[in-house]
Amino acid sequence: MGNPKAFFTIERKEAGYRPVHERKTDFGEVEQTLNNGDRMLQASRCMDCGIPFCHWACPLGNKMPEYQDLLFRGKWKQAYEVLAETDDFPEFTGRVCPALCEKSCVLNIDHNAVTIRENEASVTERAWDEGWIVPKAPKTRTGKKVAVIGSGPAGLVAAYRLNRLGHEVTVYEKDPQVGGLMRFGIPDFKLNKNIIDRRLEQMVAEGIKFVTNAEAGKTISIKDLKTQFDAVCITIGAGVPRDLKVEGRELNGVHFALDFLFQQNYRLAGLPIKGPEITAKGKRVLVIGGGDTGSDCVGTSNRQGATEVTQIEILTMPPVGDNPATPWPNWPNILKTSSSHEEGCIRRWCLTTNRFIGKDGQLTGVEIAEVEWVTDANGRQSMKPTGKTETLEADIVFLAMGFTNPVHEGLLNELSVEYDARGNVKTGANNGSSVTGVFSAGDAATGASLVVRAMASGRDMAKSVHDYLSK
Repeated sequence: MGNPKAFFTIERKEAGYRPVHERKTDFGEVEQTLNNGDRMLQASRCMDCGIPFCHWACPLGNKMPEYQDLLFRGKWKQAYEVLAETDDFPEFTGRVCPALCEKSCVLNIDHNAVTIRENEASVTERAWDEGWIVPKAPKTRTGKKVAVIGSGPAGLVAAYRLNRLGHEVTVYEKDPQVGGLMRFGIPDFKLNKNIIDRRLEQMVAEGIKFVTNAEAGKTISIKDLKTQFDAVCITIGAGVPRDLKVEGRELNGVHFALDFLFQQNYRLAGLPIKGPEITAKGKRVLVIGGGDTGSDCVGTSNRQGATEVTQIEILTMPPVGDNPATPWPNWPNILKTSSSHEEGCIRRWCLTTNRFIGKDGQLTGVEIAEVEWVTDANGRQSMKPTGKTETLEADIVFLAMGFTNPVHEGLLNELSVEYDARGNVKTGANNGSSVTGVFSAGDAATGASLVVRAMASGRDMAKSVHDYLSK
């Protein structure tokens, strides 16, 4: 701890976003960066707490106090090396992680946490710029072969680690480019895809093979892969979106959020779009669902030229600033205003959807109903309708209500993989799946969650696979 009083004298300083009028006209990353001097000052604010709750909250177990101190002292390379011990791709988490570490930072008691996520991104960018990140192919090979099905964060981390342990790794991806939801589900204004590409170049140089347009159960047979590989890793994500089966669901103009986001990412990548074009240009947009995916739909709609964007949520509006129900160091359930919301969005809460209204097969509006949440004596909440309804005019609706499970008929038919009641891959004796030699990680194993949790799951699976292959 180089400056034990820094958190008294130096205020939290964030890089902030590019101006709204500028960023709404493109899909460039919205977040700005501080200069190196300011970054080092921000790192000095770390208190090196006796119990580092930041480390406790991080799914990857990143050593925040250690690399903050190194950054403060100007030892950027050593800071990256400490960070990379636990986080294989800090350029991803430094951009799209909600920073669980910051919410548990002791300084966050006063809403003045260390800028851990931004520091992480800066340290990693410096490492790329200086050429400190270079391919490190294993010196010897074990002779064991591993297939990874899915190239999202869990699959990439597993492949990265297993390859460095000396196993021959082949990653299969159903889409035309590698990256999973990080590439096609997250907008460019949050994660520029060049960030993914440069890491993939390193992985290829280290000996990892990638096969695209390879969909399990269709273009490739997992049963065949099991005969060709010593272990098979399932990291297909949780790809079944939660539907809203109400009257009018079949109307033209009602879409799943990811279909919309995927098309825009395909468009920016210069890839042919699958199916009829989905666009918000010149339309009144309604986003159903108040999470990050819904926020991404808001930002994308504004960039495409929507005339108006409204986002509704079935839950109550969270408190602003503080919530006694979720005290530090737990994740605070408070109102989150994203960069997309700042760009223009009407936000409403405690609303459910009764029906979609249309004319000649085309959506024209949505009937919504107000609800209230009642807490019983045991602290359980239940939803009750208030009887108040209204109709919102809308030309297009995006369903962003999360995902149900990763059930994949090809896997069920070919491997008889067992799934639990939620549809997630059931963990068996080999610590990964109910089939010997087959492992699972990420959303496929746990249900939909965060990129950082998927990465941690992929790392754990890699250890299980290595232990299995070493016997």
